[in-house]
Amino acid sequence: MNPIAIRLLNQQLIAPQFSDPAEVVHYMGAMQAQEYRMMRWAVEMRTSKPSHKAFKKAFDEGRIIRIHLMRGTWQLVSAEDYWLMIDLFAPKAIAVTKGWMSSNKICIPDEEMMRIRDILAQTAADLGGATKEDLVRALAEKSISLDDHRLSYHIRMAEMSGTLCSGELLPMKATYALTANKVKQKVQMKKNEALAYFTRKYFQSRQPATLEDFVWWSGLNVSDCRKGIALLGDTIHVEKWRGRDFYLTDDCRTRGFRKGKFLLIPPYDEYLISYKSRDIVLPPEHKHRAHNNSGIFQPVIAYDGTICGNWSPFKDDCQATFFNDAFSQDDVNEAWQTYKVYCNKNK
Repeated sequence: MNPIAIRLLNQQLIAPQFSDPAEVVHYMGAMQAQEYRMMRWAVEMRTSKPSHKAFKKAFDEGRIIRIHLMRGTWQLVSAEDYWLMIDLFAPKAIAVTKGWMSSNKICIPDEEMMRIRDILAQTAADLGGATKEDLVRALAEKSISLDDHRLSYHIRMAEMSGTLCSGELLPMKATYALTANKVKQKVQMKKNEALAYFTRKYFQSRQPATLEDFVWWSGLNVSDCRKGIALLGDTIHVEKWRGRDFYLTDDCRTRGFRKGKFLLIPPYDEYLISYKSRDIVLPPEHKHRAHNNSGIFQPVIAYDGTICGNWSPFKDDCQATFFNDAFSQDDVNEAWQTYKVYCNKNK
């Protein structure tokens, strides 16, 4: 088994199978979206023809939704999966968020939570897409003043309750829409059916991956993750690699890998953040160059899937640094030009 090649193929980073960014998000299940500008490149680099305009269109139409969800952090999800994911993942994410609130000595009574949520929802509905500044003004009109930290928790809880979701895509700041006006209600799945559905999505798009990786990514309990795998039956199997058990699906992609390719990977990308153990693609001695222990991820360069350097996404010219002398900045010029064409195309 060549786990790096298999991951590149199934993560759609080599020989991508999709042209529509919404299809990428639906295939991946959820994609980390902390960095508001770079989340777009994370999706588009997995399409056959990356287009800034295509992402914006899918986002503005509500086919791609950005919300706080799994692990209480930002994700992109498809409209098709939105309500299923709220049902499956939000209860644990809400519990995690309440734990953070407690550690920060923030207590929000239920009465306050519902009163503020109603105001946020009405503001989002009235404006179609409200910025955080719009929400602050709406609260001030009712003589309510919240510090930024407390307001952020209110917004986050409103997202995880299915009340607010992303509005129109602006260049630099998030907007919020009333979910009921943007995402159609879908037919509900029973819990086991939904668990199997998203378990398959995870392993199909991240394989090979371990149980521990799935627990980390999903934020679900270990018992639920084990159950999700068991529900897949003989459509998933185990292969051992260097003493660890990795799961692969029956439709695992293994053909199409091309050697000699550099990838400019954004911070918080699923290529790293999908896994608890990242040593398969990230040499342990260089881990600190990719992320720190506080969960801050950096833009990285991969060569044939192995992380080998860093790059600067927001510079006018290519600025790359490598972990050793095996590569030079000239080696990533082709990848940089692809990225710059994406950035400038159809703006």
